[in-house]
Amino acid sequence: MSQQAESQDIKKKILSTGIRVGTTVKTTFMQPFITKASPEGLYMIDLDKTLARISTAAKFVNRIEFEKVLVCSGREYATTPVERFCEITGAKKMLGRFMPGTLTNPSLPYYTEPKMVIITDPQVDSQAIIEATNAGIPVIGISNTDNVTSKIDLVIPANNRGRKSLATVFWLLARDILIQKGQMTENDPMKYEIDDFETKITDEELE
Repeated sequence: MSQQAESQDIKKKILSTGIRVGTTVKTTFMQPFITKASPEGLYMIDLDKTLARISTAAKFVNRIEFEKVLVCSGREYATTPVERFCEITGAKKMLGRFMPGTLTNPSLPYYTEPKMVIITDPQVDSQAIIEATNAGIPVIGISNTDNVTSKIDLVIPANNRGRKSLATVFWLLARDILIQKGQMTENDPMKYEIDDFETKITDEELE
């Protein structure tokens, strides 16, 4: 399959996941990634730019030992996507509240020294961004249309609120990393499908 055909195939696969559906707010930081507003007033993200940024992010991650990549998220819906991503790549995860001093205070028992930090929302994961910036660690951030990204080194424009969308971004990133690393080809199936990356809602939450 040619690269162009492969790109079209991936686009079809992910269009229904809401990955490009933004919010009713757009920041000047995210303006370059927005194509239009939907009839409902939601700003739409350029899917081609999202895929291009994911590919670039994969290149950056592959330059570093995977165990030196820290994936942080305070978003509940990011739990399963991050866990699956870290299982596949060998990156480290930090879910829930980001403890102050994690990247800046060597005297703390949970102190760690990654060479790259990946976050799922610049607003929710602001403490991780501040500490990474202070420690000189590059940050890759999944950012929605309403996010401020001034401290993000590489923005991945995407819906970072939806369960299926977050699953899709991490599935795509893991896939690109493995392809670029030569551990699989574009035609090989992933160990997990996008649904397997998705955080499921429990019956209690539905009620």
